[in-house]
Amino acid sequence: MKDVTTIGLDLAKHVFQAFGADADGTPLFNRKLRRAEVLRFFEKLPPCMVGMEACASAHYWAREIAAFGHDVRLLPPQYVKPFVKRGKTDAADAEAISEAVTRKTMRFVPVKTAEQQAAVMVLKTRALLVRQRTQAINALRAHMGELGIIAPIGIANVKGLAVIIRDEADSRLPAAARFALTEMVEQIELLATRIERLEREIVVQARQDTDMRRLATIPGVGAIIAMAVKALVPDPGGFKSARHFAAWIGLTPKAHSSGGKERLGRISKMGNPELRSLLVTGAASVLRHVRADDKARPWLKDLLGRRPFKVVAVALANKTARMIWALLTRGGVYRNPMVTTANEVPA
Repeated sequence: MKDVTTIGLDLAKHVFQAFGADADGTPLFNRKLRRAEVLRFFEKLPPCMVGMEACASAHYWAREIAAFGHDVRLLPPQYVKPFVKRGKTDAADAEAISEAVTRKTMRFVPVKTAEQQAAVMVLKTRALLVRQRTQAINALRAHMGELGIIAPIGIANVKGLAVIIRDEADSRLPAAARFALTEMVEQIELLATRIERLEREIVVQARQDTDMRRLATIPGVGAIIAMAVKALVPDPGGFKSARHFAAWIGLTPKAHSSGGKERLGRISKMGNPELRSLLVTGAASVLRHVRADDKARPWLKDLLGRRPFKVVAVALANKTARMIWALLTRGGVYRNPMVTTANEVPA
């Protein structure tokens, strides 16, 4: 045990697998550990490098094991798979992790704090409730459509349907349908209340954090996006450039290049889908204001005249991601180039 320098730990709910190797990569042990034995096992070991696949519980175990002086590194699971020799077993996975963590060019996932994980839970809870509300609204509109009652698209128009459902004098709804649809309307209103409560909490936290306040100065970035960036990107300095950050989110074209010929396709959609969706939604809101304002961002208006709306929204989301990286790594706040140019005094 004194010669062990690298350990690959395959995480699980109850039975873990640990593979240890010395400085030359020679295997020393490959043993199973019950959940209650994991911390006692690492407490007795001298400080060494511990590799784990990034997953739901990996950040917790990384913090606990690092408290004993070990160098804990989290690896993306897709980067570990090529090192699995044959078959799919816990022992083979642990050995592959131990080998992958020693690679000089390997990329690692920053370990999140408990506070960062809590922020992610708030965002995911809101996203879950939004999906449930959307599902309930779609079901309500479909049932009303079966009875010949149609409302314009949009969440704001649900209130008109609710008025019809609660109007007992309206003979278009049978009693059984009115009873069922009333339950659905109340569920939508309850979800809206809970979503609003979560959004208020997000705004409060955004106002208390310096980085979130600076990010909110970027057009198309609000409290929700700022909190998502802080929670999902614990170490923005780990990216070499703003383009690497945008590529990690999945907002850059996917390359299909060979033989010196570059072929760029659609966006790769790699990285975190929630953050990418929020950035594209924020960019779309900016474009709607650009359409209504004659003096706002002429380059965006020109781009909208040449390209489809959604393509421009993705391009603007890419630009927004680069600005986010620049503010987080270099400091400062967003400065509108048009306002800066207008305020310049000729020499």
